[in-house]
Amino acid sequence: MDTLDKLAEVLESRKGADPDSSYVARLYSKGLDAILKKIGEEATETVMAAKDGDADKIVYETADLWFHSLVLLAQQGLGPQDVLSELDRRFGLSGLEEKARRSE
Repeated sequence: MDTLDKLAEVLESRKGADPDSSYVARLYSKGLDAILKKIGEEATETVMAAKDGDADKIVYETADLWFHSLVLLAQQGLGPQDVLSELDRRFGLSGLEEKARRSE
């Protein structure tokens, strides 16, 4: 089992947990808006790290962004495999071709 699958299992297990026992359980209890706010914050921090050009900060902030994105997926009943399947579907397509297909 890879890291994303293990993390998805943990996130799923936190859905019913006491909000006082887990950061993720607390996020779930606050609802979608709180999760989206965290993703926005982490995306901004990732951009700022990239602007600073600090590789360690970029990796750290990207990990936070991915983590909170996985929380969102789990909250919505989705998982990493759903995203990986979509990326696999796009593999070999030019970005321009893929974007054109979305607007059809």
